[in-house]
Amino acid sequence: MNYYLLISAILVAIGGLFSLTRQLQMLQQNSYFPSRYIKWLKTNFSVTSILVFFVSSALLALKFYFIQLIFIALYLIFSITTAVNTQKKSIKKLVFTARVKRLYSAAAVLFVILFAVGLFNNIALLSLFLLAILSPITCIITWGITLPIEKTFTKWYISDAKRILKSNKNLKVIGITGSYGKTTTKFILTRILSEKYNTVCTPQSFNTPMGVVRTIREQLKPQTEIFICEMGAKNIGDIKEICDIVNPQYALISSVGPQHLETFKTVDNVFNTKLELAAAVEKNGGNVFVNGDSKEIINRIDKTKYTVYGTDNTFYCSAQDISYGRNGSEFTVNLEDQKITLNSKLLGLHSIINITGACALAHSLGVSADDIKYAVASLKPTEHRLEIKSSVNGSVMIDDAYNANPEGSIEAVRVLGSFEGMKKVIITPGLIELGNKEYDYNFALGLECAKICDIIIFVGENRSKPLSDAVLTTDFDKNNMFIAKSFQEAYAIYSSFANKDTVLLIENDLPDNYLN
Repeated sequence: MNYYLLISAILVAIGGLFSLTRQLQMLQQNSYFPSRYIKWLKTNFSVTSILVFFVSSALLALKFYFIQLIFIALYLIFSITTAVNTQKKSIKKLVFTARVKRLYSAAAVLFVILFAVGLFNNIALLSLFLLAILSPITCIITWGITLPIEKTFTKWYISDAKRILKSNKNLKVIGITGSYGKTTTKFILTRILSEKYNTVCTPQSFNTPMGVVRTIREQLKPQTEIFICEMGAKNIGDIKEICDIVNPQYALISSVGPQHLETFKTVDNVFNTKLELAAAVEKNGGNVFVNGDSKEIINRIDKTKYTVYGTDNTFYCSAQDISYGRNGSEFTVNLEDQKITLNSKLLGLHSIINITGACALAHSLGVSADDIKYAVASLKPTEHRLEIKSSVNGSVMIDDAYNANPEGSIEAVRVLGSFEGMKKVIITPGLIELGNKEYDYNFALGLECAKICDIIIFVGENRSKPLSDAVLTTDFDKNNMFIAKSFQEAYAIYSSFANKDTVLLIENDLPDNYLN
């Protein structure tokens, strides 16, 4: 065996592991579903990798081993540079979880085996070059290799989480779900209940079965009195799967809307999935709180079966006399026969409705009016959810990067409009995962932007088309509308004119697999 060839094989294997970084990043962002990853791959596959493989194979067939070594060394440098730069520029970077490490390990073992066999068999060596250079194939193969291991781990983790929950006899479990508003409501409710109870909630967007299981195993203690569990869903049965693990006694359904229609297909399916939480709680004889301001909920339910909250004064709990200012919001919450005047740093009608729902549930669990008032006044905006920050050149930023629903996005634009006497700017790529309604909802968002904003910066030449189409139907000054290829370019445009009298709204900062 030629030494140049052996060194080339080692270098190509190392380069393959670096090339795998981007593929695992996208597999992770697509929730480790190969079908979703392959869908992304169809529009993002690099032809360069095929070219590199064929050139390398040709040099191998012609036995130009030294030239091949030089070529593979350049490939290694390219792979390392690309992997590092991609992670630096990525909005949502690859998280090196235990599962990702197992996938890397599987790839490394596969490469070692092919190298060892390749010492005696050229076909194995060629296979090594193929898998190392065409990393999407390696990504799918390693996913398949590790799947039985992942299933075994999953089963054990779930059993352990159930054991922990069962051992805490006095624990109350609250499930929160909704097409939008669930994460914010979860943190609001946690803050209010913490005035009276030892409370734990799922962190950030840990709303999948394994995210919930991880929270239970790592954060629940014998002294925990309340566990607030956020429940996300992209398919029918997803909420039931989480309910079967945690067995909730209380439920709060923050909204139903046209989210994840690519998988749900219809809003009726979204509603029925959210109601899986209500069914689980009713089975346990518990109380279900629902947002009456969500038309997709209120038009589908029997109001006598649920505790309804919102802005209608006929509801069990309602928010009235709402006013906004630079320091936040002021409003009155009616709780049965009790009225509480609340002040909050949170902005937007949807935030007030979320607070109202949390107040209703907390009140039912015996939290006093004074404790509710104090907790609401101390609330801070959830990270990237209408969060006010300082920005370039003394300007103000409203960071709403994690908002991705039609109603919430339009409400965010209206919040931007409440900043009187300031130049109003938006940076957004629009909304995603809305099925055949995606164009219509983005068009509506574009119209709202044209009505309120002074300057508009859309991100993604193709993705922003429905937004720009909408703006072009209005009398908005077209010279004040920009289309950027990336968020970096959008920020550069904004920085060129931002000053202390400018307010910027960042609306839905999409991960890289959606930008084009």
